[in-house]
Amino acid sequence: MDKHQEDERNTAATLDSRLNQTLKNVQGLLKGRSIPGKILLSRRSDPPDNSNSKISNNPNSKTSSPSYKRSFSHNDAGLSDHTYGPIEEEFPSTDKPISIANASKLKVSTSFGGNLPEEIPKSIVGARSTDSARVMKFTKVLSETVVILDKLRELAWSGVPDNMRPKVWRLLLGYAPPNSDRREGVLRRKRLEYLDCISQYYDIPDTERSDDEVNMLRQIGVDCPRTVPDVPFFQQSQVQKSLERILYAWAIRHPASGYVQGINDLVTPFLVVFLSEYFEGDIDNWSMSDLSPDTISNVEADCYCCLSKLLDGMQDHYTFAQPGIQRLVFKLKELVRRIDEPVSRHLEDQGLEFLQFAFRWFNCLLIREIPFHLITRLWDTYLAEGDDLPDFLIYIFASFLLTWSDKLQKFDFQELVMFLQNLPTENWTHQELEMVLSQAFMWHTMFNNSPSHLIS
Repeated sequence: MDKHQEDERNTAATLDSRLNQTLKNVQGLLKGRSIPGKILLSRRSDPPDNSNSKISNNPNSKTSSPSYKRSFSHNDAGLSDHTYGPIEEEFPSTDKPISIANASKLKVSTSFGGNLPEEIPKSIVGARSTDSARVMKFTKVLSETVVILDKLRELAWSGVPDNMRPKVWRLLLGYAPPNSDRREGVLRRKRLEYLDCISQYYDIPDTERSDDEVNMLRQIGVDCPRTVPDVPFFQQSQVQKSLERILYAWAIRHPASGYVQGINDLVTPFLVVFLSEYFEGDIDNWSMSDLSPDTISNVEADCYCCLSKLLDGMQDHYTFAQPGIQRLVFKLKELVRRIDEPVSRHLEDQGLEFLQFAFRWFNCLLIREIPFHLITRLWDTYLAEGDDLPDFLIYIFASFLLTWSDKLQKFDFQELVMFLQNLPTENWTHQELEMVLSQAFMWHTMFNNSPSHLIS
């Protein structure tokens, strides 16, 4: 090997080392107590460094590809440990708002070609802003006479403090008005409306119901004991009775869809969050018998109204044949093909249709796929997305599926079915969930404003 080739190889090795170090630094943001926020990918405005001209002139060199910078919010995000295949197309312009937050909050940047800049505070690397600082930000937003919902969504996307979650969720869903002067009156009126609904439609004998209503109530009664069966709290008879009332009231008020299996799962995060205003400690120690009937009725009303607000944005997910879910499953298939073509090709070669596993994901919003103690954190992001949630689910589910990219490529059809129906998430912590959400946001940034990328 001549000196010229040796110099080229040494320089390339140095660049690889710098790239790997940068990725490690980014991944380090997820360690400890870090909860990552969003990632913005944008084209670098500065020209590439041509100091290593021998490398940059080589079309096969890593430095010959377009260079991009990464920007991070104060809730810095990390990359997945699994690196997917190259993305050839250009990233979309970041001039327009991205999802529910725009690029103005993403202030700390680093390029793929080097280490983190010196001006980044050391406290950011390896840990997020302190919990107290984050609580103060929420407190400031929530204490305003009129809550600015865009600011609240921006904060909530990366997780809501437990004691603030009930208030934040009511605001994000539009159930509680942002004007604090009207809030108490509106909640009181909505809760009375729910009580009237239960009195008019639920607390009546079966002889006053239609045959369809009797069958619907019977199906709800069958499904409630099956709801989150691995959490003992939901096996309490009073909890199941509350679920039954909420679901029946919703089905009666939404005759276009009526009750559809899977909606019972969607009530559970609301029930846990709104009960948390009255209970402390582990959910396994909660007992509905400790609450007054008025308190239970208020909690049910909040669950019913928030469920209605959530499903208003995805009504065709639960109408006949559930066309909304089928449409999103198709988009998920296209996105996975674009991001990880080997996985997509292997699933196709094995004859596995995305509907066979992803339909349940969309139907239950992953509630059956990850440990229940992570669900409320996941739903912070769901609710922060607002009207954009259905489209963003595609990216979350793609990130979720490709967590196991390497394994999926080794399984035959039967193994794929068994694996995807019983995913190994029982030991997941918040860190694994944050990795999924961060990767989802990155892909959303790359693809969502360029839908042609996802057309076969």
